[in-house]
Amino acid sequence: MTTNIDVLVIGSGQAGGPLASAFAEAGKSTVLVERDNVGGTCVNVGCTPTKTMIASGDVAWTARRGGEYGVQTGNISIDMPAVRQRKRDIVEQWRSGSEKRLLGQENPRTIFGEARFTGPHEVAVALRDGGQESFIAQTIIVNTGERPAPLDIPGADEVDVLNSTTVMELDEVPDHLVIIGGGYVGLELGQLFRRLGADVTIVQRGGQLLSREDEDVAKAVQEILEEDGITVLLNASASAVSWQGERIALEIEQDGSTRTVTGSHLLAAAGRIPNTDALSPDAAGIEMDKRGYIVTDDRRATNVDGVYAVGDVTPGPKFTHISYDDYRLLKTNLIDGGTASVKDRMVPYTVFIDPQLGRIGLSESQARQKGMKIRVASMPMSSVARAVETNQPRGLMKVVVDAESDRILGASILGMEGGEIASMIQIAMMGDLPYTALRDGVFPHPGLAESLNNLFASFVDE
Repeated sequence: MTTNIDVLVIGSGQAGGPLASAFAEAGKSTVLVERDNVGGTCVNVGCTPTKTMIASGDVAWTARRGGEYGVQTGNISIDMPAVRQRKRDIVEQWRSGSEKRLLGQENPRTIFGEARFTGPHEVAVALRDGGQESFIAQTIIVNTGERPAPLDIPGADEVDVLNSTTVMELDEVPDHLVIIGGGYVGLELGQLFRRLGADVTIVQRGGQLLSREDEDVAKAVQEILEEDGITVLLNASASAVSWQGERIALEIEQDGSTRTVTGSHLLAAAGRIPNTDALSPDAAGIEMDKRGYIVTDDRRATNVDGVYAVGDVTPGPKFTHISYDDYRLLKTNLIDGGTASVKDRMVPYTVFIDPQLGRIGLSESQARQKGMKIRVASMPMSSVARAVETNQPRGLMKVVVDAESDRILGASILGMEGGEIASMIQIAMMGDLPYTALRDGVFPHPGLAESLNNLFASFVDE
């Protein structure tokens, strides 16, 4: 039996869930299909659980440093099952809230199962509880997201390889966690487990951590992690893995030679892949790129009329707030009659290491690659009064400004609350303010905002 509806949304992530509700409120008959848990990656296995556990790591780190503040805390021990349960409880809190808003409603109707295209506007759903339902919809929105990429080296099928989801389910702190990948996921989880008491080694294929960042920023991040006791191996490619007794032996190629790193646990954090393999988008004639992501235009439309893709399943930036902005874009265009586009959309992000790395706009290297005439200012966090007073002086602040218009092009803030400071700079960019507005602004003392006065007065002309 096939049901005709107005809108079918596949995936209940940060774009899919709100879109299903918005279409239903607009009077469209809407069905939302979810394979696993309501809320998508962010709530269930991404932002919410990782940042919850990182908070536990930060408390352990601060407690161990109590003596630096004149506070004697004694020996610190980690109750890993309690850390894990706190994470589970907060995930359940957010997930259940989303479920209560969606489940039980006639419109949108939420069903659980695996969806696959059988035609341009036809989708069959293998229901989780058995059976199948099929739908024909005028509008179909794909929000199926990504999952961790499997480790593809010899021996990976024969050892226990953790990913960003399973590592958060450990009931004990690893003795030595070896991480493949020096991106956001690897660094955040590496620092977390180091603070919980594990030895940590990060194996990075490239010549720096965080390959998208300027070299000086990446170097400062590396110095912070090494100061925390993390071993960082650059220009190191994992080539094979095996058991060595009860430990895992990772073979790596580095600088023309082979070496072996052994650890109690191995985490693969070197990439993610789109959830399109079971979706059968080819049955609908939907264009995909060579990695399996769904290709869209600036309005998130695919090459098939009436079919759209949002969030991490597209080739664009992989951030929860970008997925949510995709929801706003489609709501504006398909429900409110607007003409929103992702063109020139600002893409802020924060790497939740400690101190945070907040980013907005162009980096220095990106601006120079574009051939732009720029001015660059930088300042160590050790020059920020608030950072010194709170004993958090690590990191640096860096901004890039157009030399002709004085408009801010971008910022990299590696420091305490770096994401929040970068957001302040983003607001100035959204308002098209010249950098002098922040240089001359009056901000409370002693706060972090006032650091912008000195930062934007620190340009060194080339």
